[in-house]
Amino acid sequence: MPIGEASGSWSTLPDCRRVLVVAHTVTSMTRLLDILPLLESDPRIQIVFTRARTSNFREGVTEYLNDLGVVVAPWEQAIEEEFDLAISASFGDDMHAIKAPLAVVSHGAGYNKLMETETGNRKPETGNRKPETGNRKPETATPQGVFGLSSATLIRNGQLVPSMLVLSHPEQLDRLREACPQAVDAAVVAGDPTYDRILEGRRWRSEYRKSLDVGERRLVLVSSTWGPSSLLGRRPELLSELLEELPVDEYRVAFAAHPNTWHGHGPWQVRYWLASCERAGLRVLPPRHGWQAAVAAADHIIGDHGSVTFYGAAIGTHTMLGTFPDEELAEDSPIAEFGRTARRLTHRRSLLDQLMEDAAVHTPGRFDASTRMLSSLPGQSGDVLRAAFYRLLGLPEPRHRVRIVPPERPTPYVRTWPDVGGLVPLVVSAEGDDMEVRVERRPAALVSGGHRVLQRPHVVASADEPDSHWLDSADILVCGAGGYEPRHHDNPVDPWERISRVFSAHPNARFAVMTAPGECLVATRGNKRYRLSSETDSGGIDPLVFASAFWRVHTHLRGEIVSSSVKVGVGQHQVVMRVVPETREAT
Repeated sequence: MPIGEASGSWSTLPDCRRVLVVAHTVTSMTRLLDILPLLESDPRIQIVFTRARTSNFREGVTEYLNDLGVVVAPWEQAIEEEFDLAISASFGDDMHAIKAPLAVVSHGAGYNKLMETETGNRKPETGNRKPETGNRKPETATPQGVFGLSSATLIRNGQLVPSMLVLSHPEQLDRLREACPQAVDAAVVAGDPTYDRILEGRRWRSEYRKSLDVGERRLVLVSSTWGPSSLLGRRPELLSELLEELPVDEYRVAFAAHPNTWHGHGPWQVRYWLASCERAGLRVLPPRHGWQAAVAAADHIIGDHGSVTFYGAAIGTHTMLGTFPDEELAEDSPIAEFGRTARRLTHRRSLLDQLMEDAAVHTPGRFDASTRMLSSLPGQSGDVLRAAFYRLLGLPEPRHRVRIVPPERPTPYVRTWPDVGGLVPLVVSAEGDDMEVRVERRPAALVSGGHRVLQRPHVVASADEPDSHWLDSADILVCGAGGYEPRHHDNPVDPWERISRVFSAHPNARFAVMTAPGECLVATRGNKRYRLSSETDSGGIDPLVFASAFWRVHTHLRGEIVSSSVKVGVGQHQVVMRVVPETREAT
């Protein structure tokens, strides 16, 4: 143990400078882990963690610390010991009791939120403001302080608590000078290390998209902070509405919820709320990491007043708001300004139409007036922070350069059988004739009866679908989630035998199919077999789309189908599908 009475005799490196890291919540932990690499590879430094006592969102912290394998000192011991430096990403608990120079960093994108009033009864917005204007004026000045910049946060018993207050931009220094002039000399403008990691992650965008199974689609990241004014708090139905409207071949939807939501309600409960959306294809990101990579990978972001939304806007990604509680933010803060300019999704119009319309006029610099105040030192935060930490430690900096570590690959939660089958049940619209067909597919469980997609639809499901409703309702059943090897393989496995079994087991199915890359085998209940393939590069189109296109061709011709070519459109992509009848008949 590197602290306590036995530390001198039992420690392998007893003369280390000791750094105390104060963990309040999982949120603050993720921020601390963004900056702790600045002190790594230095045998002169010993890190000790402690868990703060008073946060309302302490759940998950102990498990996080255990998983990291760090030394953890009880809070009571931590405030008795002397340290050479303490680092925190929150002001909660009796931070003034720590016996060390204290460096405090923000656990979000700057300092924007107003402190709670004594009654704690701020009235939330109704959620019915018109989103089209984007020109709302700030409300009148409020006497409430900004959490992290106010004297109520920074002063205890007449003394300044932090020895170093890390700010990301000089505009925060200006607000600090007005709110708590005693803290100005302790302020260090050092940029935003989390923002730097996201910037670094952009070069790994394709890898992140692979982890989220985006393919050629557009990635929509939905982000919600915590509390009743968050997107999840005010519009919990938005996720299912998006999944209902956005065609699965054109959009992948991912969701990042604030760790306080996860640990305030429990991970089981959050996934319990999201169960139908997950089964419909939503990629749900865990609370510790994944959102940073998803921000770097996204084509569109829909969020609220949380930091994730603001980070997305700052890197130039098309960003819209599902909700935004103007009254909870300091009117002169960057996020409040962003909220006055970003368009808000209304309940009254198609979400897909609003998304496409706003994306069409978006430019990467659209929100620069507010997002440029996120960090004054993009790409340089680590250099400034490390120098400041070593000054407080009284040590020269190491010779090795500061690394900017890109975000970890996202690892969304995965549901398995018997919760889900090998394929999300789909309701499919295939419009056209025997020459050209356009296909749109959506999650069957979320598509309401009045949705515009229901134009001569059919249902596609996997033969291992555990929900008997969709298994019995499917017009097209897909055999073998792993597909089959094309016939030119050295050791081909005849897939027709597997396909033929489907009709006896599932009397309502009209087609049974199997797929391989760029190819699809179809058997009809009328004992006809067809091989469908792309005559050109398939452009990433799921070969199962060919089965739905052929459904329309088969319905249109109502007779013998000979070899032919059919143009198949899916979203912005179009391929030529080759239809070749097989000589053998299904049994």
